[in-house]
Amino acid sequence: MTWNNLLQPDLILSGSVLTLTPNIIQQYGLKGLVLDVDETLVPISVGMASVELRQWVEQIRANTALCLVSNNLSEARIGGIARSLNLPYYLGAAKPSRRKIRAALRGMDIPKHQVGMVGDRLFTDVLAGNRLGMFTILVEPIIHPDTALRSHPIRNFEVWVSEILGASITSKHKKIHKD
Repeated sequence: MTWNNLLQPDLILSGSVLTLTPNIIQQYGLKGLVLDVDETLVPISVGMASVELRQWVEQIRANTALCLVSNNLSEARIGGIARSLNLPYYLGAAKPSRRKIRAALRGMDIPKHQVGMVGDRLFTDVLAGNRLGMFTILVEPIIHPDTALRSHPIRNFEVWVSEILGASITSKHKKIHKD
């Protein structure tokens, strides 16, 4: 598999994870989602799930298996967020390592091609999901309002490097825009 394939998301949402609707999930035949945590579900500086995120999880879990997989090592932070959402979780995943994502897939007992890897980072979330043959979904990071004016140097660098390696940061499928 070439770098441009490994770094190419299947779907890019022009909005946060909250713009991922049951209709979009159904449209791509997904039965499960592996979700990154930091800046995908909550800002890095926030230790609890928002009301909007809890509502989104309840709406999505009605027809879709969910599991959190985070590179973060903090049991207090990731475990607390997972428990507030009543979701299984793995921390210290070291993505793009596939080990803990494989464990999440085993727990879901769903074929990997029917599970979406959802995250805000190309070199961790998208790369790991593509290495496993999952459907990869890149979302905009959820940022704390106090840091919203700052750019995302890591993500900007990832986009720049991935374009040099031949990946165009457009989704393999039709791009979904926020309503």
